[in-house]
Amino acid sequence: MTDTTSTPGYALECKGLTVGHGSVAVLRDFDLALRQGEVLALLGPNGAGKTTLLATLAGLLPRLAGGVSVGGRALPSGRPASANKADLVLVPDDRALFTTLTVKENLTIANKSGGLDVDGAMDLFPSLTKRLKVAAGSLSGGEQQMLAVARALVQNPRVLLIDEMSMGLAPVIVEDLLPLVRRIADETNAVVVLVEQHVSLALSVADQAIVVVHGDVHLRGPAGELAADPALLETAYLGETTSV
Repeated sequence: MTDTTSTPGYALECKGLTVGHGSVAVLRDFDLALRQGEVLALLGPNGAGKTTLLATLAGLLPRLAGGVSVGGRALPSGRPASANKADLVLVPDDRALFTTLTVKENLTIANKSGGLDVDGAMDLFPSLTKRLKVAAGSLSGGEQQMLAVARALVQNPRVLLIDEMSMGLAPVIVEDLLPLVRRIADETNAVVVLVEQHVSLALSVADQAIVVVHGDVHLRGPAGELAADPALLETAYLGETTSV
């Protein structure tokens, strides 16, 4: 399935996208349009379809309906190689590192022309500098997450999808890591779609936010406006449709 329509000027666009497993839809009729350098916080309770959406955008799951385009070019459904060729890169919630390879080896094998080199990645994640010769499986959880994001960045993404950056990490580490999302978008001009359970931190680094509940969009709007209205967010999380 390939969408043949797209709107010029958008780095990532979804129209009428329905995603799921087999024939069972978990997120329906999803629309999205983001320009270069924008950060979207994709929020919602567990089971809302957020991870399935990212996997579908990355081509790991076929779409049930609708279309996806990157940089104005339609992506075929269920084709991860095509998504990667379009410079769409996913950082999954399990990080998917080569645990027996060193930090430097993980970065080197992923490096793509135009992406950050190892030194550039270390500028963003200086705490990894002394860990370059350490196997990824021996890193702390926070270090592994830094490496997973750094490995994505050396692939020169136009669109960066990050699933649960804070998974399994202490709050103090999360507070250091999430602001890097804003810096990544500003310095690389990539679109970043961030799935995150730390709502206030996610909203603080995002431009736009969408809350999905039980397979439907219940709230969308500028991140700053949503952050300023906790009651509105609570209503959306409870599954009551509203808008900003």
